[in-house]
Amino acid sequence: MAQQEPSALRYTARRIARHVRWARSEGLGRLIAEDRLNPVDRVRTAAAKRRWRRRHGGQPGTARPVYLVGLQRSGTNMLVRGLDAAPEVEARNENDRTVFHRFRLRGDDVLVDTVHRSRHAIVLVKPLCDSHRVDRLLALPTRVPGRALWMWRDVDDRARSEVAKFGPANLRALRAVADGTIGAGWQGGGLDDEARALVASFDYDRMHPHTAAALFWYVRNDLFFRLGLDRRDDVLLVSYSDMVLDPAGQAGCVCAFLDLPYRPEFAADVTAAPARERLPIDARVRALCDDLTARLQRAGAEVADRG
Repeated sequence: MAQQEPSALRYTARRIARHVRWARSEGLGRLIAEDRLNPVDRVRTAAAKRRWRRRHGGQPGTARPVYLVGLQRSGTNMLVRGLDAAPEVEARNENDRTVFHRFRLRGDDVLVDTVHRSRHAIVLVKPLCDSHRVDRLLALPTRVPGRALWMWRDVDDRARSEVAKFGPANLRALRAVADGTIGAGWQGGGLDDEARALVASFDYDRMHPHTAAALFWYVRNDLFFRLGLDRRDDVLLVSYSDMVLDPAGQAGCVCAFLDLPYRPEFAADVTAAPARERLPIDARVRALCDDLTARLQRAGAEVADRG
């Protein structure tokens, strides 16, 4: 039987429990910064965007959609906060109720209409749960062609962060993909027969959540190549590790790709997590992840050489 969407009450309870667990493990300040809960910052940002629209705002229909995709816990919120500092950017994060319902896009027509109504230069949308559809999102009939940023993070850092915030969520999702009960769940989106067979080849009754998070990292980031995004000029691969090592340089590359003037604020919020040892991930999953890491690094190096 396919998984059903939880009720509103159950969904809210899950979110509260997740935020409490995250605040306990990472600190309340980290939670406030990540979810943009500081009202002073939000009011200041909104005021700057209103001033920009009054002085420089374009006609509706002139905005470029930019899709920030990849996998949860890969630094995408950090990148959103940086780009949202630009008044010419209208940011639509996953908690935006106009475009999203429970972190999924409401519909392509809603998305296109939102982009066409904007008077900003860029509408930044973060549809992580729809990353497997980014090729189709780029083909939507927006008046200005879209671009995409695919962000990825070291598998160990991402797995550690994922389990700290979401517990065994990736383990449950992989089990549902393997036994065919995932249904329309985004976790199984874009997976071909080969990928589904790989997922089904593991024993999830014995798998540790960190290994599951690493396997999920592999399955979702492998879509970058399965979708042929490495061969597209309208998609930029962004490395979290490179961003924290060289915030100004990497932010400059992103700005150049998006035709945005560089500002120091773009890199002001970039922080690196403390270095930690590699997780004891199952050897077979580790080999898959190491291979994909090398491919992602090569793809990033090729982009840098072209630039």
